[in-house]
Amino acid sequence: MKGSNCYRVLIMVAVVCLNHQLLICGADPTDGFIRVPLTDENFDLQKPYNMPLSQRYNYSDGVRSFWVYNKDKPFKPDSGTRPRTEVRIKGHDYSSGIWQFEGYAFVPTGTSGVTIVQIHGAAEGATTLQLRIYDGNMRYYRYNLVATDLYDKWFRVNVIHDVGKGKITVFIDGEEKFVVNDQGPGDLYFKCGVYAAPAKSSNFMESRWRDIKLFKK
Repeated sequence: MKGSNCYRVLIMVAVVCLNHQLLICGADPTDGFIRVPLTDENFDLQKPYNMPLSQRYNYSDGVRSFWVYNKDKPFKPDSGTRPRTEVRIKGHDYSSGIWQFEGYAFVPTGTSGVTIVQIHGAAEGATTLQLRIYDGNMRYYRYNLVATDLYDKWFRVNVIHDVGKGKITVFIDGEEKFVVNDQGPGDLYFKCGVYAAPAKSSNFMESRWRDIKLFKK
């Protein structure tokens, strides 16, 4: 009798643990969000002003490849910013609500000192968020470590910006990795690609992106 009761208790514990695991695994950063349709017109490309687009960008089989050199020119002649080849999500600037960027990224070995995702706009300064790659690891600007060992593989990036709460949450491969306060209100929009960091950038920088999506609440 005691053995039978013990067996039933073990079964109940196993069921509870399994259900808990399923709930955790079933959660997704996009749950509760509405997808915002994107067309080619929403992808505004920026590249060194003196270079043909084809020499810094390629779009083939659903993959957008961005690359830039450390000594490249900025995106316009009168800009003092660092070299970039990026896509700016155009037509969906925001200043309120809860917005989410999603995409799958690939960063080859050797690319370092480069921003691959950012939220442009802030109360002070140019950006609210920059996610940079340094030696295969992702950092918030050049500070907090967000994720490690990202070279030479596809990884999913989700960035949620709750403007009302002033919070940004970063997920890598569906796992929450980093939460930070934003930089205050502004005309905000998402960007991805390669944007050379102020220092310690490799000579050649590349990132590839596919399945870029935008969501909101």
